[in-house]
Amino acid sequence: MDSFKLILTRAILACLAICLVVKLDFVSPSVADDTRARRLGLDMAKPSTGDLDAMVKRRLVRILVPYSKTMFFLDKGRQYGTVVELARALEKTLNRGKKSALEQVHVALVPTARGRLLDALNEGLGDVAAGTLTITPDRLRLVDFTAPFASNIREVVTAGPKAPVLSRIEDLAGRDLYLRKSSSYHEHVLALNERLKGQGLAAINLVPAEEMLEDEDLLEMVSAGLLPYAVVDEPLAELWAGVLPNLSVRGDLVINQGGDIAWAIRKNSPLLKAELDKFAADHRLGTTFGNILKKRYYTSDKMAKQALSSEAQRRFGELDGYFRKYGDEFGFEYLLIMAQGFQESELDQSRRSPRGAVGVMQLLPTTAADKSVGVPDIKTSAERNIYAGAKYLRHVISTYIDDPSVDDRNRVLFAFAAYNAGPGNLRKFRAKARALGLDPNVWFGNVENGAAAIVGRETVHYVSNIYKYYVAYVLSTKIAAEREAIEANTP
Repeated sequence: MDSFKLILTRAILACLAICLVVKLDFVSPSVADDTRARRLGLDMAKPSTGDLDAMVKRRLVRILVPYSKTMFFLDKGRQYGTVVELARALEKTLNRGKKSALEQVHVALVPTARGRLLDALNEGLGDVAAGTLTITPDRLRLVDFTAPFASNIREVVTAGPKAPVLSRIEDLAGRDLYLRKSSSYHEHVLALNERLKGQGLAAINLVPAEEMLEDEDLLEMVSAGLLPYAVVDEPLAELWAGVLPNLSVRGDLVINQGGDIAWAIRKNSPLLKAELDKFAADHRLGTTFGNILKKRYYTSDKMAKQALSSEAQRRFGELDGYFRKYGDEFGFEYLLIMAQGFQESELDQSRRSPRGAVGVMQLLPTTAADKSVGVPDIKTSAERNIYAGAKYLRHVISTYIDDPSVDDRNRVLFAFAAYNAGPGNLRKFRAKARALGLDPNVWFGNVENGAAAIVGRETVHYVSNIYKYYVAYVLSTKIAAEREAIEANTP
């Protein structure tokens, strides 16, 4: 086993685990986490596939977790979430009876894109995958699971304020349903489609959701009218229904029932499974610990606005041509830039901010007049305001994100972050992500963690909301195009 001196030396050379290691108690994480993380050195990044005995020898257990407003998130360097709390409790459990610091096992959280959880687990990039994973036959072919943290969970339909009324599950036949392919919901709706087929009904149209959209994000979108329906675990739906307006939980429309939610582990890990099975029994939903977490984390946050309200749709129609024109001119997907305009001002040219930003894109007139942009009259003209916003966004990309290792989509997401937090912070966000052992070239699940650690959650929400609006716009324009095609071919 490495001596403490060697561990500390290695950590000084590689700070890949900064801010990822959790504390032993329920005190909010602090700078002390950084100090403890540095002691782990390169072990965080080194693939390892051993059982619990190997983890104890390495003094490190890594939990893969998606970035989520209830499971794991950072806010100005502090870690919060249900999995954060569980990781602290697990570390305390593993270290019972270990008085020496050289013996103690650290439990570290590794933010990982949801679609990568099981692959990363089997690649040895983590030892446990925690992401409200329902045990399914397909997943059991890939990994093992601990004893459940929650049992007898139903997956139900939730509906938004303007969704067509459903009286029975069969009414979903032929309708669009937005689902992550990696979710158990997707697997269970495929099974439901087979049943519908047997009844002579049309299949539910499964529209692939972005993997970065967590269940809470989809529920926000349903509540805001951005999506008509979502399928999520019933306890999550009921808790968020108390927070989100206009969200209807249809407990009578069940996609699957009797589900068990557990942590995933690699196959052939009997020692780890035995330890985690005991831990789950003491910390599952219904225990004192589980109920504390339930009350603590399902609370209100900055929710998506009514991007598809009638007023928003009117403005959408009025400004659509300008966004198309300047999206083409500066090389942007016009709906993505329009989504930013909605986030900034709800597409309202009359909007003024206390610090002097004006119009649809909420630019400062001094920024628009700068020689790098050079667009006057952004106060009165919506077209010139949108022109200036798109030109400034391209200037930010050309000046601050001229990096061939970043793909086009992430360049735009980085530019949004710079638009919100200032271009000077973008380099800091990417450096922090690199220090956390994350990909500095990818926003969702990676650089957004660096942003949250440095400036808090505002910029994370800003970019996330823009992407939600973009998804909603894409879906609404697709539906409109399909309706027009049907009408054109109808005698």
